[in-house]
Amino acid sequence: MSFVNKVVLITGGSSGIGAATAIAFTKEGANVVIVGRNEEKLKGVIEKCTSAGKKPLSIKADITREGDPERIVQETIEAFGEIDVLVNNAGLTRLAKILDSNILETYDLIMNTNLRAQIHLTHLVGPSLIKSKGNIINISSISSKTRPTTAGNVIYGISKAAFTHFSRAAAAEFAPHGVRVNSISPGPVETDILDNASLNISFSDLKDHMPLRRISEPEEIADIILYMASDKAKAITGSDYVIDNGFLLKF
Repeated sequence: MSFVNKVVLITGGSSGIGAATAIAFTKEGANVVIVGRNEEKLKGVIEKCTSAGKKPLSIKADITREGDPERIVQETIEAFGEIDVLVNNAGLTRLAKILDSNILETYDLIMNTNLRAQIHLTHLVGPSLIKSKGNIINISSISSKTRPTTAGNVIYGISKAAFTHFSRAAAAEFAPHGVRVNSISPGPVETDILDNASLNISFSDLKDHMPLRRISEPEEIADIILYMASDKAKAITGSDYVIDNGFLLKF
């Protein structure tokens, strides 16, 4: 697969799946734009991408903050003239049970980050993708498909179920313009999402719950993202690809 001079915009690009995806696209010749809130983590990804062949454009921004999504798109277009691939990867989780006093606060935080901001950015990037006949990859989760497995994790599952549905709706709307939209639903992936949520659990604790007795690395998700963004997947739109080490077999 070659993405020489293709412009790839990746949110949540400072770590985990986003960082691995940025490096993978860079190796294939893309002009990569990474968006994240943590400047130090962004610097680390810049160094790895540069070593892989090309320095990315790094934008420190919060996709939920007023004006930041517009600035992200503007800076990308100013730098490269167009956008060929949008990877909506930014996301977070927090725990709150329905009867907890912070349930609505948690709802607003998660839904604003995992859904509202993604819809907003898709709206803003859409015209450029129509011009370039590009495509969108949305990173959802198998939490959109399972019964609640962790007390207090209901809002995260709701956000991802809605995001998967949005992906299909976007695929239907953009298809007449030649723009493909697909989603990927990973199971547990070795990232910093649990640490960021201050959850007292590690990915090693989850390994034995996987039928394949393993947890995915971010690079495995990046491989699927690159395939779905490439011309090899030119007939695929409105699909959701699961990569979960067999976890859904248990439901």
